[in-house]
Amino acid sequence: MKLMAIIGRIILVCILCCILLMRLSESQSDTLAQGQELKDGMQLFSASGIFRLGFFKPGDVSNSYLGIWYNRNNEKAVWVANRDNPILNSTGVLRIDQYGNLKISQKMVDDIVLYSVIKAINTSAVLLDSGNFVLSELNPDGSIKQELWQSFDYPTDTLLPEMKLGFNSKTGLNWTLKSWRTGDLPSIGSFTLGLDPSGVKQMVISWRGNLYWTSGSWHTWCFSLTDEFCSNYKFNFSYISNENETYLSYSVDKGTTIFPRLLLSEEGELRGFGTDAMFTGVSCTSSTNSTLKRGCVEQRLPDCRKSNNKFVSKLGVMSSSGIKIPENENLTLIDCWDVCFKMCSCLAYASANDDGTGCEIWKKGASFTQYNLGGLREIYILKSKGNKWWIWLLILVGGTALLPLLCSSCYVLWKKSKSRGNHSQRMEYNMLLYELGEGRKHQKDGNINNELQLFSFDTIATATNCFSSTNKLGEGGFGSVYKGKLLDGREVAIKRLSRSSGQGLVEFKNEALLVAKLQHTNLVRLLGFCIQGDEKILIYEYMPNKSLDFFLFDAERKNFLDWKKRFSIIEGIAQGLIYLHKYSRLKVIHRDLKASNILLDKNLNPKISDFGMARICGLHESEENTNRVVGTYGYMSPEYAMKGIVSIKTDVFSFGVLLLEIVSGKKNNSNYHSKSQLNLIGYAWQLWNEDRGFELADPGLDESCPMTEVRRCIHVGLLCVQDHAEDRPTMPDVVSMLANQNILLPPPKQPAFFINRAEKEFIETSGKESGSFSTNDVTISEMEAR
Repeated sequence: MKLMAIIGRIILVCILCCILLMRLSESQSDTLAQGQELKDGMQLFSASGIFRLGFFKPGDVSNSYLGIWYNRNNEKAVWVANRDNPILNSTGVLRIDQYGNLKISQKMVDDIVLYSVIKAINTSAVLLDSGNFVLSELNPDGSIKQELWQSFDYPTDTLLPEMKLGFNSKTGLNWTLKSWRTGDLPSIGSFTLGLDPSGVKQMVISWRGNLYWTSGSWHTWCFSLTDEFCSNYKFNFSYISNENETYLSYSVDKGTTIFPRLLLSEEGELRGFGTDAMFTGVSCTSSTNSTLKRGCVEQRLPDCRKSNNKFVSKLGVMSSSGIKIPENENLTLIDCWDVCFKMCSCLAYASANDDGTGCEIWKKGASFTQYNLGGLREIYILKSKGNKWWIWLLILVGGTALLPLLCSSCYVLWKKSKSRGNHSQRMEYNMLLYELGEGRKHQKDGNINNELQLFSFDTIATATNCFSSTNKLGEGGFGSVYKGKLLDGREVAIKRLSRSSGQGLVEFKNEALLVAKLQHTNLVRLLGFCIQGDEKILIYEYMPNKSLDFFLFDAERKNFLDWKKRFSIIEGIAQGLIYLHKYSRLKVIHRDLKASNILLDKNLNPKISDFGMARICGLHESEENTNRVVGTYGYMSPEYAMKGIVSIKTDVFSFGVLLLEIVSGKKNNSNYHSKSQLNLIGYAWQLWNEDRGFELADPGLDESCPMTEVRRCIHVGLLCVQDHAEDRPTMPDVVSMLANQNILLPPPKQPAFFINRAEKEFIETSGKESGSFSTNDVTISEMEAR
């Protein structure tokens, strides 16, 4: 019995040793087969042992990531699979499931799918000696049938030899490096390295969408400003461009270079790793070495800052809480510096979180107390420079007595003149502020408080990241529109009037007061305004789907507008105009109704915007004369464009043009007849007379759409654009015509349209013969989509 027990123990030990050897063999393999799993603590190694793949925890964080790194100690991952989707509590498992999908599974959380296939196939993934992790479909004999996915197509912050930096126009892949957020946080940071999207043969680094560094142009074997990479460290670059792809790649001499790579750091530095050592090739912020700053783009600074202004890191506390930038902005410490440096009132900043993310800034008025104690917060304080006024005082005292006396007299006269001018300007702005804000505090319409919120310029600058180009939604003659996020998390559209804009205080006040008083579901809502110095800013609710012309006149995006949605947009615009003309407290004529001024919310519901040109009429007045004709040619009624006569029928004409554009998907100011060069109105009239009106409908509309409804819309559109205002229906009549198919519509008369070739001649002649027209200030509003 004892012998049997000993033999049993020996067999058990052998079985355990076999299992251990199998586990070790599995962790040392370079291949993950279908049905296999790679758990936390297990690793894949490339065939020669150069690279390894597995789960890791960067720094002191508790979350884990799947990554690839060089097979040696203390190496940073060169590729991360789930950089913005960390695995909680180390429960990640990499597997190829029974359907051939490559994914990361974790407990109680949805899988992270790296590659998905439609049906079950024989797949396996292998880690190559190049550091590329490749998923392939296999033939029955085990040979590779086709490559399905590879990690090289999804780089993170590191460029390895044989990887590509550029884009593939055929597959849509865009190979760029994106920095880590911090040294211990792999999620996407603030800097991006890629090829110049403008087509210039050079590498560029962007900082949150703004150009930060350029490599110089490509010359045969290297970029003009990166010769250090090519000559000293044997990086053999190649630039490839053909009809399918354009990319940069490099190779190295393995005999002289160990563990080569290019790294885009979290601070925007481009670091190269050569012969088992690191060198920094680009550093635009932290280094004073001029050779490392070659190619750096000079950052635009506000007038209140100078390039030698510096922030000094100190341990201590601030006297009050600062302004915290919303967490979803994903800002890092260098972004905090940028925000604070470009905000004149900012004197200190710090990371909001212990992991180095988030931003908290302090404005003037807050004070700092320094404590050199461990564990305290590191705060960056603006270093003040001593005032050298005494030098100028010595120069002034040492001058002649006559010159200072003369300068003093001139100064007194200039000061008095400026004081009168500033007083007048302050009175004008104070009156405007009263009308827009204080004078409206107690006005309510039902349960709706119509008070406008007065925003500070610093709040608006913070919301738009100092009016960053990445936040710009559009630009026109009035200025620019930016997307912004307020401190309470609300997304807004911020309209910043340009100093050179034709719209001044009159239009600004007109739009602010009008929109604040108008409350309707089909009118855009004004949240507030900002006036500071020459800055005039309006803050609106944000429309995520931009404007109607963004969809309507684009060959691909117009497919999102089926007939049901187009008819809903037509009805919504009509309801908004009925409210303006009849049911609002003011009788308002918009005067600039067009596709770019119809904004679309998240459900593609229309909202009329841009009331800077709007006109308020008496409730019992039918029409007025104006000496200032404003609007957009092609949408303006003839009596308004030629004689300055404005009425509600002016908007009806514009609505008719807009209705024909929505039905046809065509712009009114284009040519639609090879011989006569007719605009859209003329083309629609010609088709109608030839009983071919249905041909005006957008060819992209579904064949199942109700053609009787489409034809009726064309009919109503032609009634709205008739030459004489009295022949056009009112907007309530228009809504009835569209909603009730049983109403018999009158036949349309010849509308007001021009043959485009003769239109210019007509306008010039009218300008010479009509005294009233020659004084009109006609503006053409070309507004981009918002």
